[in-house]
Amino acid sequence: MISDSNYQFDNRHIVHIDLDTFFVSVERLQNSALNGVPVIIGGLSDRGVVAGCSYEARRFGVHSAMPMRMARQLCPQAVFIRGDMDTYSRFSNLVTEVIADRVPLYEKASIDEHYLDLTGMDRYFGCYKFTHELRETIIRETGLPISFGLSVNKTVSKIATGEAKKGTSRELYVEAPRVKPFLNPLSISKIPMLGPKTYRLLRSMGVDKIETLSLVPPEMMERVLGKNGTVLWQKANGIDPSPVERYYERKSIGTEQTFETDTTDFRFLNDWLLKMVEKLAFELRVRNKLTACVTVKIRYADFDTHTIQKRIPYTSFDHVLMREARELLQRLYKRRVLVRLLGVRFTHLVSGSQQLNLFEDTPEQVNLYLAMDRIRKRFGTDAVGRGMFFKV
Repeated sequence: MISDSNYQFDNRHIVHIDLDTFFVSVERLQNSALNGVPVIIGGLSDRGVVAGCSYEARRFGVHSAMPMRMARQLCPQAVFIRGDMDTYSRFSNLVTEVIADRVPLYEKASIDEHYLDLTGMDRYFGCYKFTHELRETIIRETGLPISFGLSVNKTVSKIATGEAKKGTSRELYVEAPRVKPFLNPLSISKIPMLGPKTYRLLRSMGVDKIETLSLVPPEMMERVLGKNGTVLWQKANGIDPSPVERYYERKSIGTEQTFETDTTDFRFLNDWLLKMVEKLAFELRVRNKLTACVTVKIRYADFDTHTIQKRIPYTSFDHVLMREARELLQRLYKRRVLVRLLGVRFTHLVSGSQQLNLFEDTPEQVNLYLAMDRIRKRFGTDAVGRGMFFKV
């Protein structure tokens, strides 16, 4: 167990960069008439949910993941936009390119967030000065508003970014001696990955501020919340040893199936492909990853091998990936000769949450995925699947 009394903050310099109201900002770059007015982006049907909204809309109580029907009631005067993930992904990649040209070690945490490890750079440049200039470059080259927090680890820098958005500079540097004074007065809701259930539990215990949480005996936190309790206690004390994970654009997961008997049965191939896609999509969600590229591979009986790929908006949902994979297979399988192997691979992986799929997906659909994934985690990946895969 780490004790706060003998913990020394490390000498890392970690930056968290966040693209402010990213989806809205991209829409405003393309349509200046949206500036200064409430904008809400998401599924436009009453069963849809909010994927993003402007600060003007937030003043009316609108927030991400809210049912669109409620958002319309709260802010009927808003401009409602379905959103275009292709465009958002393109702008996200522009930001990543600017960072990649200037920072050796960075992590793309999601479509609108990056972590940078500038440790050691202070020997040659001031880390705050460097990050300020990087922010100015991103704004100049992409036109997107951006905020950043700079501190000793991921947790503190991410919280600092949130606080930076309240000021005019949109920049906040929390040096090691200031970490505890900075965190102490803040609400525990500011701690990353502290969900609503845990928040309500801690509030019922009388824990409201981060300082109060930091003073709870770590043994008690572990008894109440298990390992997660220990992690939350550490974060409340400004402790987070997690590294910035180097971003590799072409990280991938995939699978292949060599058939016992070569086949020309397209329906058989299609069913196998969708089964593989379903399992890989589940793996993406378990790893909290999203993919932006689908590749399908065929090897014929004569060992002639062909592949085809398609860039897509970031996602980890079965029904989206199945649709794309099925289309690729139809385009690829032209010879109608015996097939011995079929494969599928997802590349361009980034960490990300399901907010990226809220343009099309209803709360019921999201909840269905969560329920199916819970069953798979408990009973195995084959415990539940789509009807076409069940054997009678």
